[in-house]
Amino acid sequence: MTLFADLGVPAPIVDALTADGKASAFPIQEKTLPDTLVGRDVLGRGKTGSGKTVAFAVPLVVRLAEAGVRRRSGRPTGLVLAPTRELATQIATQIEPLAAAVGLRVTTVFGGVKQARQERALGAGADIVVACPGRLEDLMKQRIVSLDDVQITVLDEADHMADLGFLPVVTRILAATPAGGMRMLFSATLDNGVDKLVKRFLNKPVTHSLEDATSPVAQMTHHVFRVSGATEKAALVHELASGRGRRILFMRTKHQAKKLAKKLTAEGIPAVDLHGNLSQAQRDRNLASFAAPDGAKVLVATDVAARGVHVDDVELVVHVDPPAEHKAYLHRSGRTARAGSSGDVVTICLPDQWGDLRKLLQKAAIKVPGQQVTASSPEVLGLVGEHAPLRHLPVAAAPAQQQRSGQGRSGQGGRGSRGTGRGRRGGAASGGRGGAASGGRGGAASGGRGGAASGGRGGAASGGRGGAASGEHSGQSRSAANPNRRRSARRPAGAPSSR
Repeated sequence: MTLFADLGVPAPIVDALTADGKASAFPIQEKTLPDTLVGRDVLGRGKTGSGKTVAFAVPLVVRLAEAGVRRRSGRPTGLVLAPTRELATQIATQIEPLAAAVGLRVTTVFGGVKQARQERALGAGADIVVACPGRLEDLMKQRIVSLDDVQITVLDEADHMADLGFLPVVTRILAATPAGGMRMLFSATLDNGVDKLVKRFLNKPVTHSLEDATSPVAQMTHHVFRVSGATEKAALVHELASGRGRRILFMRTKHQAKKLAKKLTAEGIPAVDLHGNLSQAQRDRNLASFAAPDGAKVLVATDVAARGVHVDDVELVVHVDPPAEHKAYLHRSGRTARAGSSGDVVTICLPDQWGDLRKLLQKAAIKVPGQQVTASSPEVLGLVGEHAPLRHLPVAAAPAQQQRSGQGRSGQGGRGSRGTGRGRRGGAASGGRGGAASGGRGGAASGGRGGAASGGRGGAASGGRGGAASGEHSGQSRSAANPNRRRSARRPAGAPSSR
């Protein structure tokens, strides 16, 4: 264990890091800081979650403070470029306490929000600007910001900026900074033109790599759950979403992400969505809810969250829709098992997806057999966890929301309410996942997954996963009057759909 003080980090910055729970350096920080603290250009390569932000934030703040340059309106001395708004926000959040310790100001610049606030912050004088390339170039063209005084420039997630087509803009921005400035570039890979940026803008960079960019994280456990069809997939998604720990579910389309978050919330699993159709205010609000101790524990997202979203203690990542290529798989999966923590990754696979998924996993250097499972398989329940699942928590946001059609949930049993007894996942008087008087996933008066008068996955008097008077997935109610009522034929959320 190497302390930051042992690497030459000044005491005020060490104190700020310690206050944030960062007493010792991660490997990428331990490798790069001796070079960056003396002003050398550095190329850092490492997987997501390896601690790259602190690796460049510390020398950025330390060297600007030591330079003692007078603050000027619209002329920052430090610049960090990031590919997404979420990443820019999180980088600024990590830099701010370090900057405050030495009297520096930090501001963010990105699109999707009104420009006026950013103009005011720049006009008041910001020492460090954390920016997305598009909005920054707009402000440069309007002469609201000048990069003539920039002494240190950082490119974070440079490969993702290349994937998004930002390299021409990034090239113009770097060309606008002084040629003799210090530059740090952090990237998982050097493909798609990133190597050209390195050759043109970094001066004899020292390269530090942490393993191969595609090597799996030791603390991350991968699973492939194969299901026979869309109905089984929907049940599995519900089960995996129901655990107590934080979990991120990745979808391929914005529409399906929104639909699944709404469906889970209606089923008693508070969830928020994150995708490109949301405004920046909505994104910020949903991320804040996901990060809050008493907020939503499920985030349903598209690949907009595959990079740059860091929330502590994400226990599980679920690829509800398998990604299109292996780099997306690695970056999605990197939302868990971060900074030395452990985590699990599940990919749900329909029969016609297995061939493509096997090829993708081979490219990602992930070796895991596909298991045929159902929602109640031991492998699945093991990931849900030993504690009472979220589905038993009351949801104030959806007191009268319907299920697939009809009345929705009522009564005492099933997954609708949390019992008062001592059952593991249970109801009022005993264990299981049951209802008022006994265990299982059942209803008012009997065990198993049954109901008051009969077995199965029932309600008060009939099958299904219902409550005292209605089934969880039912239309109106699955009562004794119509015990064989079938579920609605609507396609479950999570089933494949077109864009």
